[in-house]
Amino acid sequence: MRKFSDPNVVHVAGAVNPSEDQQTINLELTFADLALIEKRRADVEAKARSGDAESAVQLKIFQKARAALDAGTLLSRITWTEDEGALLRPMQLLTMKPMLYVLNVDEGEATKETSGYLPISAKIEAELSEMPPEEAQEYLISMGLSSTGLDRLIVASYKLLGLITFFTAGPKEAHAWTLKNGATAPEAAGVVHSDFQKGFIRAEIARWQDIVELGGETGAKAKGKVRTEGKDYIMQDGDVAYFLASA
Repeated sequence: MRKFSDPNVVHVAGAVNPSEDQQTINLELTFADLALIEKRRADVEAKARSGDAESAVQLKIFQKARAALDAGTLLSRITWTEDEGALLRPMQLLTMKPMLYVLNVDEGEATKETSGYLPISAKIEAELSEMPPEEAQEYLISMGLSSTGLDRLIVASYKLLGLITFFTAGPKEAHAWTLKNGATAPEAAGVVHSDFQKGFIRAEIARWQDIVELGGETGAKAKGKVRTEGKDYIMQDGDVAYFLASA
């Protein structure tokens, strides 16, 4: 959503108002969901009236969802039972999904975190894209930023979705893997290869910062920065993992 001020860039609504833009977005998503809900509701209503018990249950769920949307409430803000969620989730309803609102702000506001919003200056991002890495890093620091808007967007999205990143690394390359927050070491091994999870024995874990600073696994081991973890270990964001599994 736009929050930057530039008289040369005309806002579609004629004035810069992020709150109104957010309401417009939510309204459009609500209308899209209402169309889906109404179609499904109409499909089961006749069956429910004829006495079909399953359709009667589904009808109540669709009526609950429609009532929430009619009241302007996003479905993600409603508490759903397991059965209700099982019916609604496959429909891929837009207002039932986690939402992250990004504000395109003036350069001087890129560091001003606001609850529920991620401030990013597209102007800063455009300038960074034309700079060599070292110069870009210096520019970020001068603007009071530790990372690019894209990196912050990725981090915020992962956090919103309950995801973390872990790494596997060899002599020539490293690989990043996405994992659900709270997953165990065997589950992480299964992301790399299903056989690793089935035959999981243990994992050697290090922080990525130690691997980088100490020149790899050998240097990290020499400094005691690599530890052995078993099946109950909960993976942490930024872990570098070396899995040992049986054949």
